[in-house]
Amino acid sequence: MSVCPGWEVQEGGGATSWFHVRLAFVDGAHVELLAVVSEGRVSIEDIRARPALSLVDLTVLADWIEGPLFESCGGGGFEAAGAYGTEGAGNAGGTGDTGDAAYSDETPAPRRARPAWPRGAEGRWLVAQEYREAQEEGVDPVLAVMCATGHSRRRSLRLIAQARDAGYLTPRHARR
Repeated sequence: MSVCPGWEVQEGGGATSWFHVRLAFVDGAHVELLAVVSEGRVSIEDIRARPALSLVDLTVLADWIEGPLFESCGGGGFEAAGAYGTEGAGNAGGTGDTGDAAYSDETPAPRRARPAWPRGAEGRWLVAQEYREAQEEGVDPVLAVMCATGHSRRRSLRLIAQARDAGYLTPRHARR
């Protein structure tokens, strides 16, 4: 994780500071955000994440950034604004440039964005379980596998095909 000061505006007796924050996870996921510190409060102005953050991830985002942001502010106390540590996740998933060059030599944080999906036979069996449950509930089984694994549609279709080849799912077409 890295915190880089963006800019600061002095107004009256106080100051408003902006910080570029980047979290990199072991699995390749990353979150970039623009945090604003004003009058002892922190709010999030912009968030970009790959893959997208779930609502649960948004609730713990304040915990992820609190310590390093506190240190960057010179140890001055502050409190998180809003219900989930953010005053407004305005433009979540926005396209603003946060200056990736400033973060090139950072080491990834040890925390993962989502739990790792098991590989091998166990992973194929779990894919088959998700697929069958979705079929029984009448929802799109490919979308269910995508949500469960966090993979793209193409990768999820490949996992489903591997589950079929392993015999965990029925064949797509009758063999002639």
